[in-house]
Amino acid sequence: MHLPYVEPVFRPPSEAYSLILQVTNGCSWNNCTFCEMYTQPQKQFRFKSQEDIEKELAAVVSSGAPVRRIFLADGDAMTLSFRRLKLIMQAINRYFPDIQRVSSYCLPRNLKNKTVAELAELNALGLSLFYVGCESGDDLVLERVNKGENFDTSLAALQKIKAAGAKSSVMILNGMGGKKYSEQHAVNSARLMSAAQPEYLATLVVSFPTGVERYQQGFGGEFEPLDQAGLFQEMYWLLDNLELEKTIFRSDHASNYLVLKGVLGKDKPRLLATVKAALDQPGSVRLRQEWMRGL
Repeated sequence: MHLPYVEPVFRPPSEAYSLILQVTNGCSWNNCTFCEMYTQPQKQFRFKSQEDIEKELAAVVSSGAPVRRIFLADGDAMTLSFRRLKLIMQAINRYFPDIQRVSSYCLPRNLKNKTVAELAELNALGLSLFYVGCESGDDLVLERVNKGENFDTSLAALQKIKAAGAKSSVMILNGMGGKKYSEQHAVNSARLMSAAQPEYLATLVVSFPTGVERYQQGFGGEFEPLDQAGLFQEMYWLLDNLELEKTIFRSDHASNYLVLKGVLGKDKPRLLATVKAALDQPGSVRLRQEWMRGL
């Protein structure tokens, strides 16, 4: 069946088999220089009415399509008030009483005015996983890419999610600091993750499908993209400084040359050894070819 999506619609790789429920359009922040997901005119940020959301839920039920998981799109659904999110979750539970999980992208600023008790209530209704694009734990890099967040605001959001009993899946962007800030980007990102202890952690390689000019401008012209070896070195610094207890780690997105999977910390020695081999013995580790990479 076809829902009235405002294209393009994005979702995390792990939500491939979820119902994508577009409760907002675009992103309310939409100023990050590394992101062009919602820059088209039709993606100007706006809410969808509760009436329209419920019509879509009813249409899915009528279609007979099996639904076990739902992802709330677009990039900023958690900017909705607690009241609106509660109404949406109550409707989802009415239409899909056996729903297993509801998830959403989440900017750290989205949670500033939501209490732990409110998030816990949403979690009890099934909104139990938040995909948080921290991108970096380094304040300077975050400022250069106009993220509108810093180490402290990111950590506060992740801690609030954990306190509410929900789970977080965090994304860090490999290469976001360029050559000049590569090490501090890696080390401070590891500090942030070690403090937050997210349930899931993923890395993607920062990419510029329509050109690097907008990104370069924020860096004052000093951004130098990392080559393959530079990306591997930054990954080594990140892994080496991570002190995680039981976080599922994935670096298998299509943008990555080197596919890494494991649980941190128990798999840290193995993952470090793999990255070191890619650095010291080119050709000894299988890499994703350039034509296979993408967003």
